[in-house]
Amino acid sequence: MSVVAVAGGTGSIGRSVVEEIVADGKYEVIVLSRKADPELEKTLGSRIVTVDYSDPGSLAILFEENRVNTVISALGGRSPPEQEHALVQAAEKSSVTKRYIPSVWGVKYRPEDSWFSIAATKLEVFKALDKTQLEWTVIANGFFLDYWGIPKIKTYLSPQTLVLDVAGKKAAIPGTGGKPIVFTYTGDVAKFTAKLLTLKKWESVSYIVGDRLTWEEFVKLSQEITGEKIEVTYDSVELLKSGKITELPGHVYAYDFFTKEALQGMLSQFGLLFEQGVFDFQPEQSLNDLFPEIKPKSARDVLEIGWKK
Repeated sequence: MSVVAVAGGTGSIGRSVVEEIVADGKYEVIVLSRKADPELEKTLGSRIVTVDYSDPGSLAILFEENRVNTVISALGGRSPPEQEHALVQAAEKSSVTKRYIPSVWGVKYRPEDSWFSIAATKLEVFKALDKTQLEWTVIANGFFLDYWGIPKIKTYLSPQTLVLDVAGKKAAIPGTGGKPIVFTYTGDVAKFTAKLLTLKKWESVSYIVGDRLTWEEFVKLSQEITGEKIEVTYDSVELLKSGKITELPGHVYAYDFFTKEALQGMLSQFGLLFEQGVFDFQPEQSLNDLFPEIKPKSARDVLEIGWKK
């Protein structure tokens, strides 16, 4: 049985991916982590291997000893960029590793998106992968839907308030609010990822579309399902470019982890990407087309799970 190594597989999107690959039963999975967790290992049904991301050589040996054919990176946003580069170097150095999925889980950023701090980091990973012999693909699933189903939906994502604050009954829509955005639930992203591994050839981008709607449509849907009026504010492009957004009630809880300035800066950048249409991709072929048996959750499904009374 071919072996898949998932870096960052103990939480967030990585844990969902591990669970679905294990459930699919076609591949052996090992989870790369900086610390051991015997109890979680039992829950996942997968070995957790402790690694040192500062040492690509030891990672390459680990891949060879475990016969790792494919590396999936699900390293968190706060992980130092050097960790992903070490994974790429190790995968290239390993004589048995042939495939790689970088930690993107959103859109395949373009050079013109390099003003966005996250995109700049990912673009450097793409450059590194282009220099290897690895077959690699970016999983483009738009924005995760889970955030609007918390606290009731099954997810390993940490809560995050962005644009639409259902609990706070407020929304701060970036720009005009009329640009469509692709949203996908992590559980569905994970299911498609498990199936992606079975394909003999990968495209440079593997598209997944859970749902596509504008922020204005999302707000109307929330009001319909919850029966609660949402107070809507529109943040101009000029405001977003200044690194600011309208504060929502849910943002306050994040200030224990981010300063207000840092949070507003990051969310304003996402707002600009939404308004520029970066999250509205309409590919000629998606994983939905290749695996029609998977029926992804819609925004309505997620909102009903989280908020329907």
